[in-house]
Amino acid sequence: MFATTLFYQKPTTSPIDYFSAIAALKQELNAVILAHYYQDPDIQDVADYLGDSLGLSQQAATTDADVIVFAGVHFMAETAKILNPDKLVLLPDLNAGCSLADSCPPDAFAAFKAQYPNHLVISYINCTAEIKAMSDIICTSSNAVKIVNQIPPDQPIIFAPDRNLGRYVIEQTGRDMVLWQGSCMVHETFSEKKIVQLQIQHPEAEVIAHPECEDAVLRHAQYIGSTTALLNYVQRSAQHSFIVATEPGIIHQMQKAAPNKQFIPAPPMNQCACNECPHMRLNTLEKLYLAMKNRAPEVTLPESTRLAALKPIQRMLEMS
Repeated sequence: MFATTLFYQKPTTSPIDYFSAIAALKQELNAVILAHYYQDPDIQDVADYLGDSLGLSQQAATTDADVIVFAGVHFMAETAKILNPDKLVLLPDLNAGCSLADSCPPDAFAAFKAQYPNHLVISYINCTAEIKAMSDIICTSSNAVKIVNQIPPDQPIIFAPDRNLGRYVIEQTGRDMVLWQGSCMVHETFSEKKIVQLQIQHPEAEVIAHPECEDAVLRHAQYIGSTTALLNYVQRSAQHSFIVATEPGIIHQMQKAAPNKQFIPAPPMNQCACNECPHMRLNTLEKLYLAMKNRAPEVTLPESTRLAALKPIQRMLEMS
């Protein structure tokens, strides 16, 4: 008998350079990568366009790419598909949902809307295609005040789904709107007590906040605005230190735009990373690469829903 010696051979596959591989696939597919500010820094850096919901919607409406890779959450990719029915729209992880969108189930909202038959429905873009289809106008945090101010004063309004943004718009416009009681899990987790403690530790720092935050947090803010507005503000402000009350993914862009300034993420109520959106963070650079390589997962919609949802989005783009 002869003894057999087995030798282990290491795999010869080299690690993938995702940045180079994604760049090559963009050329091959004639693809554009749209990414929200709340994505991981690597995804932000590989994106062709980076923005908030309004900017991303505007880019989706005008792109000449054949494939749209949406590094964001499901309602954002849905919006791209609503605007581009003939394009392939990919979402790196189909489970990347939205707590705010989930807080407004279509059946419950239809019953709620039926209670106010003469009301115009303005819905925040952070909602499902089904809710958009039941709306008259879509808005974003960037343009909500502007859009409400264009509605005749005698026209009653339902504002959905975010109660915090709705309350902020009421304060800014003086309009008495009926609010759906939805909210974003990230923007409701900031601790007013801990923010006050941070202000004591950093008396030179300004608090800047997204209007999806609760009123208790907004009362401490020196500046309130959409994600893009916050980014623009820190660049032009004479201040050099900021406590940032929104999803901390935006801080990557703030540091790039103003490297000599200090950005302190507002703390959540407990010790977890609850100020990071768990849905946004489901997307990774590897998943983005695989979505482009496999042309999946694809976001699709029933045509009747898409057409109904398209009208209020178009009204938003016209009014913006």
